[in-house]
Amino acid sequence: MYPNCGIPDYKSRGTQATLCFTVTYYNEFAQSKDMVLIRGDAVLPSKLSDSEAKWLLETTQTFYLNDVRYKLVERFNRQTHDFEFNVLQALEMPNL
Repeated sequence: MYPNCGIPDYKSRGTQATLCFTVTYYNEFAQSKDMVLIRGDAVLPSKLSDSEAKWLLETTQTFYLNDVRYKLVERFNRQTHDFEFNVLQALEMPNL
């Protein structure tokens, strides 16, 4: 299940889609502590609950930390208009 903003709006409006979630990575401690702090903010809390935002962040991380899943990120970035989001439903995702 997808959070209730994002994909439908993105498919119809592209880069003009409503922003509903932002993520900031703080890498100041990456070298000294081998740690990166992450902050996620729901821009539209009425559209994205805390549990959905947490799910979205955790699921996104699985795509950037797994070589096979990262290929989907690359494909989305290079072939955005041809990307079929239903391919994501076949993946084992964390539960919401």
